[in-house]
Amino acid sequence: MYDRARLIQLFHERALKFGDFTLASGKKSTYYLDGKQISLHSEGLRLVSFGLLELLKDVTYDGIGGMSIGADPIVGGVLTAAAESQRSLAGFLVRKEAKGHGTNKYVEGPVLPGSKVIVIDDVVTTGGSALQAVDRVTEFGCEVVGVVGIVDRMEGGAKNFADRGLPFWALLKITDFGIEPPQA
Repeated sequence: MYDRARLIQLFHERALKFGDFTLASGKKSTYYLDGKQISLHSEGLRLVSFGLLELLKDVTYDGIGGMSIGADPIVGGVLTAAAESQRSLAGFLVRKEAKGHGTNKYVEGPVLPGSKVIVIDDVVTTGGSALQAVDRVTEFGCEVVGVVGIVDRMEGGAKNFADRGLPFWALLKITDFGIEPPQA
């Protein structure tokens, strides 16, 4: 159900832009990958969701989630794809700030302390957003067994995860779009 070539084509058609951009990491770039154009599109989300389940088929985990708002549609898609595949999986979302009422928690969803989880991000540059989610879900009591991205821009994220002892997988790399990452 995962068609890698079609996902690359969708990124070219919908999400890859050229110009002058400032990324969430603060870095400047001549291109921008708008992951929401893929994760908020029916075909894109379906490809990503089944692709992620395939990519993580040999990993043991109970839940998947990441920073809200970027991870929200991906988590929903992966949970739906998991249900279609008869796989039980819990989702979670990490707030940037604790909710100011009710439970005042950062982590929302049915994951429990002690759960083994995967942290997800759409486009990984330095990994800052995913690492923030890792910290929050670890504080909550979950064990992060890895980080996964839809696209790795190959600009330090993988190294930053490795420095924290976290395995990292990506469905695609920036080189899949004919773009070479900047030299370190």
